[in-house]
Amino acid sequence: MDFGLSNDEWTAILLSLRVSVVAMFASLPFGIAVALLLARGRFYGKAVVNGIVHLPLILPPVVTGFILLILFGRRGPIGSLLDQYFGIVFSFRWTGAALACAVMGFPLMVRSIRLSIEAIDRRIEEAAGTLGASPLWVFLTVTLPLTTPGIIVGMILSFAKAMGEFGATITFVSNIPGETQTLSSAIYTFTQVPGGDAGAMRLTLVAIVISMAALLASELMAHLAGRRIDPE
Repeated sequence: MDFGLSNDEWTAILLSLRVSVVAMFASLPFGIAVALLLARGRFYGKAVVNGIVHLPLILPPVVTGFILLILFGRRGPIGSLLDQYFGIVFSFRWTGAALACAVMGFPLMVRSIRLSIEAIDRRIEEAAGTLGASPLWVFLTVTLPLTTPGIIVGMILSFAKAMGEFGATITFVSNIPGETQTLSSAIYTFTQVPGGDAGAMRLTLVAIVISMAALLASELMAHLAGRRIDPE
């Protein structure tokens, strides 16, 4: 079943899914670590770190994409090193789109996980510690499972943000069909050509279906995780 979609449209949809999934899972370990740091850490400059983490929510996406291009472009301080020593290139590649989407969705993921960590009753963790569990073991067996609903919500929010991201990706990796043209970029392309309204509408409906499915999956998974933690 092709649903009336062309090969190029399917390519844009599948690329968006690929980019969003990679962005979500690649940022997850960092999201958990940063959320834990902001929720439990006591250090000078915590407000600054929190501000930097949430900066992509405040800055125009184009600005974020331009900063990524400066830093991770082939001639950028980070991009040139990655290219020279590891052969990793982000600019104008689908991996760059994943990086841009991960950066844009990162604040949403961190906030969800952080709120979940802050809601944990510290006495439960302290009780595990008094029974001889190490801090790492307490985190893996107590803190992390109790944070699962927040982690799931954060992952879905990150995924949804990645699916809809446009400004940062098109600035950082351009709009190359088959390589960096995501669902949002393809819709924009259709709106710029005569008679492209039908194609834009088809992809818009696809985007709505995917987003709704992601949100419903988030609600279901968070509910199941909550029941597992608290059967009552």
